Amino acid sequence: MNRIAIVTALLFAVLLSTAAAGVQRKPAPLVEVFKSPTCGCCSKWVEYMRKNGFEVRATNVSDLSAVKRTHGVPENFLSCHTATVDGYTIEGHVPAADVRRLLKERPAVVGITVPDMPAGSPGMEVEGVKADPFNVISFDKAGKTQVFARH
Repeated sequence: MNRIAIVTALLFAVLLSTAAAGVQRKPAPLVEVFKSPTCGCCSKWVEYMRKNGFEVRATNVSDLSAVKRTHGVPENFLSCHTATVDGYTIEGHVPAADVRRLLKERPAVVGITVPDMPAGSPGMEVEGVKADPFNVISFDKAGKTQVFARH
C-alpha cells in the first residue's frame, strides 16, 4: 500500500470515529406503570419492558379504575395495568415493538391496549402453554378503535 492510501485510510477512520462519537443516542422515554402491588404478571411486563430498553417506573396503586379513567382507557378494553409514555396511554400486555412504533409514528390516538390478559403476550408467557393470538388496539378520545398490530 502506498503512503497516500495509508494516510487516506487513517484520515477516513479518524473522521468516522469522530462522527460516531458526536452522535448521542436519545434516551428512551420513561414508561410509568400503575399496577396492583400483588400482580405478578404486571411485574413481569415491567421487567420485559426494561429488558427491551425502556426506563420504567412502577407505582403500586389501590384504585386502578381511577387511573384507567384518568388516562382515557375504554371500559371494554381494560387489562390489569396501565402505563403512560410520552403522552400516550399503554393498557395491558402490549409488546415493546408496538410501543416503539407508537412513539415513532405518533398517531392521533390516546393510546394502545391489549385487552384482557392473553396467554403468550409479554408478561403472560407460561412455559408449556400455547400462546393465544392477540391484537393491539388503538383508541382515541372520540372512542374510535382500530387494530394497531396483530400477534
